[in-house]
Amino acid sequence: MARSKHNFCVIMAGGIGARFWPMSRTSHPKQFIDILGTGETLIQQTYKRFKRICPKENIYIVTNEIYKTLVQTQIPEITSQQILMEPSRRNTAPCVAYANYCILERDPNARIVVAPSDHIILKEEIFLQNVESALEAATEHDWLLTLGIRPSRPDTGYGYIQYVDGKKHVYPKEKQIRKVKTFTEKPNLELAQTFLQCGDFLWNAGIFIWSLKSIMKAFEQYLPDVDGLFKLGVGKYGTKDEKAFIASTYTVCKSISIDYGVMENADNVYVLAADFGWSDLGTWGSLYENRTRDKKGNTVVGKHVMLYDSSNCIINMPKDKVAVLQGLNDYIVVESENVLLVCRKTDEQQIRQFVNDVMLEKGEKYV
Repeated sequence: MARSKHNFCVIMAGGIGARFWPMSRTSHPKQFIDILGTGETLIQQTYKRFKRICPKENIYIVTNEIYKTLVQTQIPEITSQQILMEPSRRNTAPCVAYANYCILERDPNARIVVAPSDHIILKEEIFLQNVESALEAATEHDWLLTLGIRPSRPDTGYGYIQYVDGKKHVYPKEKQIRKVKTFTEKPNLELAQTFLQCGDFLWNAGIFIWSLKSIMKAFEQYLPDVDGLFKLGVGKYGTKDEKAFIASTYTVCKSISIDYGVMENADNVYVLAADFGWSDLGTWGSLYENRTRDKKGNTVVGKHVMLYDSSNCIINMPKDKVAVLQGLNDYIVVESENVLLVCRKTDEQQIRQFVNDVMLEKGEKYV
């Protein structure tokens, strides 16, 4: 893989991973956990992956300031200037704007990939080839690109991208790049089934590729209020004044996603249709799909778990805990620190509500 000095990567690592509670906590969310038992956390895997196409000094991690120590501990070679600390959560558009101005100080000709810190990519070589093709296209054209995954099922947990299905290839070097027609938020099952049958819809992977010039132009056009706030910090990025400036900026900056603020409004958005073994690991169910299962369909983490008449369960227990489970089918059973969760897999969308209820009734130490 070519590592151009103009290649930059922005890894978004500020989420709290509420849907993976109780293993994922506010103080130690899922991107900092070895959730698959590989010996590496999700953010370590993501950093290592992008280091193959970006010089390590060109990789920025945007995270909440409470996770600075976690980032430094897990990725010790990264410098403090490469950790962009958000004082509060404001969704992805402010995160991208912040990174844009930090990169502008160093390389106005940068081309950037923006990616979450907690996704699984099984076919890494194919993924990196796709990213390189998109980076090249972003260099040659004023395009905002995103990666779309060919859907394998009518999943209601993902957003969808519809592309223009014309015979003419917009980018002959990479025939899987298509013009985007529409974005759709998470659909109901009936609509998801229709999307699958149409054949011109892709899952939105939330991975973006663009030149710095193109994305800054898009911010000026579609999110001028957000862009204007961060523009006031020119000359402060990378200096001792950066932290105070960002603290004041985030108190007045609105919360908005890059999808809603820019991508759904711009007319120069393209998607590269791909298949690189992707999962956003958004739920226990998606983790179940990516873990090894026994002959009864159970996936178990924990050395002392004993199962009787149980099937298709996700079980995550502390290594020193003996757990005896009988008569469970399609359940999530997770113990972490001071919390035990037992929940039907089909009801896992309620976990966010459980977290809110626990915080209100039992206190923050449990979430």
